[in-house]
Amino acid sequence: MNDLDAIDRKIIAAMQADGRISNVELASRVHLSAPQCLRRTRALEERGVLRGYGARVDAQALGYGVTAFVSLNIHGGAFDRVRDIEASIRAFPQILECHTVSGDCDYLLKVVARDLKSLSQFLTDRLMQIPGVDDVRSMICLEEIKPQSPLPTDG
Repeated sequence: MNDLDAIDRKIIAAMQADGRISNVELASRVHLSAPQCLRRTRALEERGVLRGYGARVDAQALGYGVTAFVSLNIHGGAFDRVRDIEASIRAFPQILECHTVSGDCDYLLKVVARDLKSLSQFLTDRLMQIPGVDDVRSMICLEEIKPQSPLPTDG
């Protein structure tokens, strides 16, 4: 994917800043004709560089007052169930992100909950009940300092 040229990078930067930008406005910003810009945007979508479009929503506005980062380990004998465990994790809407990581845990999750009691119930009654999950530890986010940001496009 490193074969992006300067115009591709300008398109990506503009779309990260404003996902609702019209093709005509985008073309103007990157100094292309509208048809050329649309062709490039579609090519970026087809290659998987542009993976989708969506709105950023304030979790508090939907009643999610707690964000936690949860480390999760798989029981040593359960590594044959890894894909089943990952499928279970994907099925929980309150798990916003899941990453396999190196270090002291196998997975790092970003989880939202309405309050601490809801988080505790989710961890105990749902996440820890997945067969093969061994150790679950949570860190409560006290304050978001830098929200999800656009990726750098300067190459």
